[in-house]
Amino acid sequence: MNPYPYPYPSPSQSPSMSGIQGQLLEVTVVGCSKLRDTEWISRQDPYVCLEYANTKFRTKTCTDGHKNPSFQEKFTFSLIEGLRELNVSVWNSNTLTFDDFIGNGKVQLQKVLSQGYDDSPWQLMSKHGKYAGEVRLIMHYQNANRSTWPGTPPTNPPYTPYAPQQPPMSSAPYPPPLGYPPVQATPYPSPYPPPPAAYMPTPTYPPQAYPPTSAYPPTSVYPPPPQAQHYPPAPYPGVYPPPPY
Repeated sequence: MNPYPYPYPSPSQSPSMSGIQGQLLEVTVVGCSKLRDTEWISRQDPYVCLEYANTKFRTKTCTDGHKNPSFQEKFTFSLIEGLRELNVSVWNSNTLTFDDFIGNGKVQLQKVLSQGYDDSPWQLMSKHGKYAGEVRLIMHYQNANRSTWPGTPPTNPPYTPYAPQQPPMSSAPYPPPLGYPPVQATPYPSPYPPPPAAYMPTPTYPPQAYPPTSAYPPTSVYPPPPQAQHYPPAPYPGVYPPPPY
């Protein structure tokens, strides 16, 4: 039965996990937590052992690490085709006697070989099959390429924030939508009553009895304006200014 919702191949048939012979796997031992205490009086000094086929590594001893030691040590393994688990064990270092066994466990490599990264904590068991704590490993596999699996669904496009479209900057009116009759320019009925038909006529005043224009002296009796006077050329003979004419 295929556990994947898509027709993925099994982990042993995936392109990222086939042909792993000779590829490199990086394993970093971060530390342990909640370790079983093997000391009665003093604090225990744990260390971690890793084993993959014939390759074995050991961390430095964390002096007085007790139940929660920290290591932060990296090791590199050369992968072997068909072997996809790593053995891990934790010991307590003793000076005068043999080292005390705390617990061990098996680390599965399917996730790191398919996705390229795995930082899961792994449970440890004592020799009597009881819980003995946890060890945390960070594993990297650079040749993982899950996107080449057949049947892999496409990834979602990157998120782009919504930007409303601005109307074009134009002074021309928008045309009416298609399928609607044109808007008729009909006058809007006024809610006020119409004005009365007859208004009071504007009163007419009788013409004022001004004296006729002829009653005034003619314009000729006044001296002409300075710009209209005509003087004889110099020297001026006679009396200046000349008498009215």
